[in-house]
Amino acid sequence: MTDGLIAIGNGQLSAAINPLVAELTHLRDAEGRELMTDANPAYWTGHAPILFPIVGRLNGDTLRLGGRKYEMKQHGFARRQGFELVRHTDDAATFRLTANDQTRAHYPFDFVLDIAFAIDAATLSVDVRLSNPGDEPLPASFGFHPALAWPLPYGQPRAEHRIVFATDEPGAIVELDNGLFAAKRPSPLDGRVLHLADDLFVDDALIWDPVASQSVTYGAGDGPRLRIDFPDTPYLGVWTKPGAAFICVEPWHGHADPAGFDGDFRAKPGVFEVAPDGDWRCRMAITLEP
Repeated sequence: MTDGLIAIGNGQLSAAINPLVAELTHLRDAEGRELMTDANPAYWTGHAPILFPIVGRLNGDTLRLGGRKYEMKQHGFARRQGFELVRHTDDAATFRLTANDQTRAHYPFDFVLDIAFAIDAATLSVDVRLSNPGDEPLPASFGFHPALAWPLPYGQPRAEHRIVFATDEPGAIVELDNGLFAAKRPSPLDGRVLHLADDLFVDDALIWDPVASQSVTYGAGDGPRLRIDFPDTPYLGVWTKPGAAFICVEPWHGHADPAGFDGDFRAKPGVFEVAPDGDWRCRMAITLEP
């Protein structure tokens, strides 16, 4: 543990996680070079918050369920809740969030959310297990939000960085209006390539709904790059604040309310349900490639 963070690693990759919110805070290569955001407060102090039980904004910041209304801020409460460290070895750590009186005031369900980090060779994996100990289906959304260093620490100019999708993405992308899903607009991709530039993000995130790819690579020139795998999440957001030293590649299972949506949370697009005594799992992995 360093400065309150939980450290894991091997000779190729190391990570540090904030145990209070199960947030990946540092990811470093074998030479100790930082692969994540500098968290400059002039832009955004986040690193990789856990998005649960919603992704994005709800219309009026209100979760409507069975005729009742609950206040729910953007991206949900997991990024502000106290997780418990339930396992820690040299190369792995698991954190758990369990429903409590505070969460039930906003989300009237019992749940157990486990976030398991592990490093194997040059790959960091993040495995999620959401369990439903209740006696009714558990509606939820979940998202990852890692903020990667832009530029990466390998000497290439910021303007040469790009994201390359594994599969053709012929569809349009979603525009946000005050954080809610609005119209669609033409994709900015050049083939499978997103050439990163600040002006892409003047109007907020780029969102693929759905995304066909299950992985992307991020880097510049012939330098080392990061591959982000997301086999279980059907949506992808890419976001930064213009001028910031990070780019977020965000695999999601869920998304913001469509503009004007005022239906029940169970009917919200992007919501999945976990059966009583069942669980739901998803995974993201970040690999440093030479």
